[in-house]
Amino acid sequence: MKICLVQSDIAWGDPQANFAHLDTLLAGAPKADLYVLPEMFTTGFATLEGATVEQEPSVGLAWMQRKAAKLKAAVAGSVALQTPSGKCANRFFFVRPDGSYEHYDKRHLFGYGGEGERFQGGQRRVVVEYGGVRFLLAVCYDVRFPVWLRNRDDYDAILLVASWPDVRRFAWDTLSRARAIENACYLAAVNRVGTDPACSYNGGTTFIGPFGETLAAVPDGQEGFACAEVDLEHLAAYHAKFPVLEDADSFELK
Repeated sequence: MKICLVQSDIAWGDPQANFAHLDTLLAGAPKADLYVLPEMFTTGFATLEGATVEQEPSVGLAWMQRKAAKLKAAVAGSVALQTPSGKCANRFFFVRPDGSYEHYDKRHLFGYGGEGERFQGGQRRVVVEYGGVRFLLAVCYDVRFPVWLRNRDDYDAILLVASWPDVRRFAWDTLSRARAIENACYLAAVNRVGTDPACSYNGGTTFIGPFGETLAAVPDGQEGFACAEVDLEHLAAYHAKFPVLEDADSFELK
């Protein structure tokens, strides 16, 4: 399966501008089976009170459904969505070409950036199967919590989307690679570029293999694509030769 990671700038609080920009950007994208967009790609990292978030029904989801149908490929990315509870969800949608979808609400909220004050964390770990590949969905701050992301032999790749600022870029690069190595899996790490009222972002979008190797990456500070294949035969051979997952500790999540 070919996956295309999309490193893009995001217009602050303007979903329609972001849809138009991505329409143009994706028109020049390589052909792939799955396209992955950054965290909160419709609004920017809208954690503070007053910042624009989507209302239900999600316009971001509707755009993703149209784009998946046009591209004849799956499209994944997260949006900031107001829910009936009064709190928002950082909701990661995985949309198939036929319009059907699954979603994961980010579990670990970034308290340092105020996300926990406006948003409610999810409680459900989500693995999506598409094209024979099992994807664990994860968002930004989740990457700091290895127990939550532990491979229970239930996924082949992690899709990790983020709005991760450049001041903590070393942590992003290090943690993303560590999660791939320790879980003996592929990891698609998708970050944004540009600025918002609080931070600046210089990318770090990288497709990482199960040995921790870089399979594809977008140059820092610019928009673009990183495309690579998930090779399940290669992954199975690696697991057979080096069965590290069989030696893992057991954790009980509460």
